[in-house]
Amino acid sequence: MPYLKTININTERTHPFPYDIPAIKYAKDIDVSNPITFLVGENGSGKSTFLEAIACRLQLPHMDGSGYSKNSFDAAKTLLPHLELTWQMERSVGFFFRAEDFGDFLNSVHRTGITIENQMGDLGDSVPKHIIEDMKASANYQLHHVRQNFGQELDTFSHGEAYLEIMNQKINSRGIYLLDEPEAALSPARQLTLISFLHQHLKTHNSQFIIATHSPMLLAYPDATIYEITSDDMKKTALTDTEHYTVTKAFLNNPEAFLRHL
Repeated sequence: MPYLKTININTERTHPFPYDIPAIKYAKDIDVSNPITFLVGENGSGKSTFLEAIACRLQLPHMDGSGYSKNSFDAAKTLLPHLELTWQMERSVGFFFRAEDFGDFLNSVHRTGITIENQMGDLGDSVPKHIIEDMKASANYQLHHVRQNFGQELDTFSHGEAYLEIMNQKINSRGIYLLDEPEAALSPARQLTLISFLHQHLKTHNSQFIIATHSPMLLAYPDATIYEITSDDMKKTALTDTEHYTVTKAFLNNPEAFLRHL
């Protein structure tokens, strides 16, 4: 049984941002009672802001572990007084995945490592190399965080493999999981791997997923609920009726028709 039953943003405001974006204007009694609910819509339709508001309300942990004090969550926090959640069974445990957090986190680990290496460069040959490496690792808090949470350095993986490794580590118990455009890190084959992972997880855990995506492959997950967000509304839509599906299918069936004017 999923935990959250409905999500409602109860406000008559229609401006300024974030009140003027479709996912906020039309989020009225959104049914998320299915174990997997997808949000699909054009860039700027508000999918990410909608997820961020839910994550902020539930205080779900996310990639860099910094909580919700960053400026990037200001819009979400603005919406909190208007955000209404109804529960089937209350459980504010889980994780919030943002594709941008994933990339930023790996880059920050790398940048911190370079800074520490430059700072220690003047040690030269006066200190054994293995001691310098231990000093670097101890000084790099984020590298320590990666090793503590994932057992190894994620730069030993490809970008997509690292993302799936994080999934494996963080989605390992029952809870509420919010995924914002997970396909950004994944090839089509890895998207199929993610679908299989979600399916296997739900076989053994009572969890709930709300996923913002542009991927018709992910949207094809059997029996999932799909909410399509347009400039006019936010409503349940069958996979084959979504614009993402119809445009992708039309392009793959006849790419020349789309590209002939280039």
